[in-house]
This record gives sequence, structure tokens and C-alpha cells, in this order.
Amino acid sequence: MTGTPTSAPSRVPAATAAGRPDTRLVVLRGNSASGKSSVAQALRDQYGRGVAIVGQDVIRRNVLREHDTTGGANISLLGRIARQALDAGFHVVLEGILYADRYGHIITSLVRDHRGVSACYYLDVPLESTFVRHASKADAAYLEQVTDRHLTSWYRELDLLPGGLEAVIPVDSTLQETVARIVRDTDLVPAAAPPPQCKPSQGDSMNPRVLMSDPQVAAIPVRECGEPLVDVRDHDFRVDPRKQDPLGAFAHVREGVLARLKHARSLLPAGTDLLFIEGYRPLALQQRYFTEYRDGLAAAHPDWAPEQLYRAAGRYVSPPEIAPHSAGAAVDVTLVDQDGRELDLGTRVNATPEESNEVCFTHALNISDQARHHRMLLLNAMESAGFTNYGTEFWHFSAADRYDALMRQEPHARYGPIKLP
Repeated sequence: MTGTPTSAPSRVPAATAAGRPDTRLVVLRGNSASGKSSVAQALRDQYGRGVAIVGQDVIRRNVLREHDTTGGANISLLGRIARQALDAGFHVVLEGILYADRYGHIITSLVRDHRGVSACYYLDVPLESTFVRHASKADAAYLEQVTDRHLTSWYRELDLLPGGLEAVIPVDSTLQETVARIVRDTDLVPAAAPPPQCKPSQGDSMNPRVLMSDPQVAAIPVRECGEPLVDVRDHDFRVDPRKQDPLGAFAHVREGVLARLKHARSLLPAGTDLLFIEGYRPLALQQRYFTEYRDGLAAAHPDWAPEQLYRAAGRYVSPPEIAPHSAGAAVDVTLVDQDGRELDLGTRVNATPEESNEVCFTHALNISDQARHHRMLLLNAMESAGFTNYGTEFWHFSAADRYDALMRQEPHARYGPIKLP
């Protein structure tokens, strides 16, 4: 990697200044299929809400349906959108091919005027690798429309901005390495904890800020509302049998959870559906799961203290005394197509962090674009319906339990441990 990104807030006249000292501007440039949009999305996935992605193709091709020409309307519009977002307090990722001779002025003026930290990167991918990456895209219509001939005609070798403004990221830098580099350069990381008066943002980091084993969760009081458990199989849901038990407990949830599930299902795009895997889990079964996982960690790490084992086990299995599943408040779900085939979400449901190399974490970086897209479909639908995701398990969502109450800074939970009638 070469070049040094701008790493200090700018001092510019108020008339032209953009953003604030605490905003971040990241510019990602490179040829087609160099990975710009994947890096931009991964930055947002890792940071969470508060990152605006300003994509050249979205504005030029989708909004304006304009050819990429000198003096095109999209050029000034990209700059205006980026400035407006920065002024509103968003971090901005500006991404696109953004040829230096056409877009260089708008980028350099934006960097010059930005009050906060700015960093520019050029993703350097050889033409041969561009062909390979392009061919791996999942969009068949796009592949038919954009051929190798188009890629060749668009390709410019090392089309850098003047003045050494950019850091060059080579083709062998993985997505995870590239994102880590940008986060390190810009300090684009979520705050360690939200201020007390603000509700924590959900799904905004690789790991949850609070694990199930954290004492803060157990400290949330429960005011049991008395809602009964109901069977989702009576409500036309796709139910997977992998967690089926003789009493059918696995298919039960609280009435309010069922209502949220119906809402989430209605938010999914056509041809996509929820697959319900597990809901209610009796306390004895929850205790068994927790003990078995903790004992496995103890065998692998004999030097760990009991407190460390308890906390580590809580990444994956809730301690029985606060378990959302045992309150009928949690569901394990994934996505399927219209024929009931599970979609690719990066790893299997219920994969442990050790087994999956932490790919089970909701915002894991080392997954495909397709898997990330499917995860965001699931996450957005479930959160919009009032669920809270547990960040080490992309499939686990709960509502009105102690964990959800803590994340939403509610004074108490509505669902506590319950027995199946």
C-alpha cells in the first residue's frame, strides 16, 4: 500500500466547510469489479447506522440514467450529496470508478473543505483479475449486459488523483484487511458505549457490546405480562424440524412474538420467506446446552478461570437464568426461497464461533456479498418488526426479554421464564 490519507481535521473557511471535526470521509476509487461497493458496505456493516454510502453508479446510472461523460450532472450532484450528509453528521463513503480527470476536482475540493478526517483509497486490480471478479457476480442480467469488452474499454491502469492524495490497496488485500486498514486510518469505530440518554444502536458492530452473560442483563427486572405461549405451526409458518422435541415446545413463542414474526415476514421481498427453527426452550434443556458448551470451552482452555468460562460461554449460549428462549421471547430463524430452500447466509444456523471462525457473528466481514445481502434482508425485517438481534448469532432475535429491554433501555422486561402448559 502506498500513499498517506489525510489524517487530521481540516481548517477551512466557514463558507465552504463541510461536515464536522468528528465526521469521517472515505473515498474509494478503482476500476469496475475492484471491490469498492463491497468495502463500502462492509464499513457500514461494521460501524452501523450513521454511515452514508454515496455511490457513483446509484446517482449516475439509477437516478439520472446518465452516461459517464466530462461535465456530467452526476459529478456535482455526488459532491452535493456528500457535503449534505457530512453537514448532517453522517460519516460518508464516496465510492465509484470516479475517473481522475472527470471527478478529481470534486473529490479534492471535498477533501480540502471537510472539517473532519478524510482518507482516499485506490483499489488496484489488474484487468485479468477484473474479468475473473466480474464473472463471479450473481446478477445474471448484469453479466449479460456488461461484457469483457465493456470492462476493457472502461479500464484505466492506476488512475490516481494528483498530489499523492490516495493510498493504493493492492489486489491481494482481502476485504477484511482492507476494511481494517481504513478503520485504523480513520478511527471509524463505534463509541465504546452509548451515552446513557441514548438508546443503543442495534446491529452496529462485529460483536455485541453486551453479552448475555453480562451482569447488566441479569440486573434487568421482569414484570411478567402473562402472555401465553402459542404454536407457530398453527399460523402458516415454515417450520424446520431440526430442533423438534416430543412435546413440540420448540415451535412455541409468546403471542406478542408471534405478531412480530408475522410483521417481519410481511417485510421480506417477494420470493423470500422466514424459516422458523426454534422458539421456546425449557429451562432444563437450556441448562444442558449452557453446561455442555461451557465444559467444552473448559477442556480447550484449562487455564481459564470460572468467570472467564462463564462469559465466553455466554457469547453463544445464554445462561439459563436469563435465557430469552426459556421466556418464549426468542426465535432462531433464517431465510428460504419460495421453494423452501435455505438461502446462503454465510454459515449454518447454530454454528459456534469456534466452528465457523466467527462467521456466525451477524456482522462478520469474511462472508460473501450474497451472504451479507441475505443477512441484511433478515436483520432489517426482524429489527423493523421490533426484534433485537444477538450479535454473535445472525439467526437469533428476541423481544421484550431482559436482553432486549437492556438494549432498548427499557426499565423492565415483559417476558420471564415460563413453563409449557
